[in-house]
Amino acid sequence: MSITNERRTALIAEYATGADDTGSPEVQVAILSERISNLTEHLKIHAKDFHSRRGLLMLVGRRRRLLDYVKRKDQKRYETLIGRLSLRR
Repeated sequence: MSITNERRTALIAEYATGADDTGSPEVQVAILSERISNLTEHLKIHAKDFHSRRGLLMLVGRRRRLLDYVKRKDQKRYETLIGRLSLRR
């Protein structure tokens, strides 16, 4: 269910805003989106796994809060980010 180190470094390289950037909101949202998609696929197979479902809802809430933060700080960055991640909103 978790993502591999190779995938994590690929996401960091793709969404980083600078050379040593690992914690910007864009990177965090990209990593959370990957984890959310993995958990969604898991829950399609294991429909009664309610503990994982709770974890999924917590991840979605965390991603939503980060996206709201980016939207407050810079509308253009927000629109670019949701476009790159193909998120609705």
